Amino acid sequence: MKKILRVFSLFVIAGALLSACSGSTGDKAATGDAQKAGEFVGEAFKADTTISVVEWEGSKPGGKHHGTISLKSGEIYVENGNITGGRIVIDMHSIVNLDIQDPEYNQKLVGHLMSADFFSVDSFPEANFTITSVKKLASAEQLSSGETVTHEVSGNLKIKNIEKGITFKAKVEINDNIVSASAPQFIIDRSEWKIKYGSRKFFDNLKDKFIYDEIGLKFTFVANK
Repeated sequence: MKKILRVFSLFVIAGALLSACSGSTGDKAATGDAQKAGEFVGEAFKADTTISVVEWEGSKPGGKHHGTISLKSGEIYVENGNITGGRIVIDMHSIVNLDIQDPEYNQKLVGHLMSADFFSVDSFPEANFTITSVKKLASAEQLSSGETVTHEVSGNLKIKNIEKGITFKAKVEINDNIVSASAPQFIIDRSEWKIKYGSRKFFDNLKDKFIYDEIGLKFTFVANK
């Protein structure tokens, strides 16, 4: 019995270590060159910036941090019940951390994220996402997270003046007066936007002091006429 308990304990410890040492979780977004966005046609829906939000997650060996970034503005265009395009502006000065309780350490992390090591917020105060395509799936899908998605969203994500095309899945609902979209956490590789700090793709002497390149992003977007 003691031997069984020891073996079980080893499995628990190993699982905890693997969890602590893994990167952010979620489906990996397909990335590529930025695509030309067509002319926005249809009726405009304005983002409700009090509800809409971007959630982020970053990780390193031994731990993770997560938080939010607010939207500055946004528009979605709808024609015949379909989203034809849109643009979302993200306020990089609004980065918030939600897991560090100590105020001094919390602000230290946020300040570091805003610095030239990461997002260079003084030089690039905005990021934006321009929608190039929203395709309805043949049927609703359930992701490994258990969340349901209905559409495939493609667009150009611009961070630090570097623009890359990304594709991810989301649950989209379109009504007469409101458009809502929620994207379960998906993964992008920060190195594609030249965010180099602590990246093993740019530095080979980090040992266990690296930060994973995978960033988890989760969108909640609500827009009204």
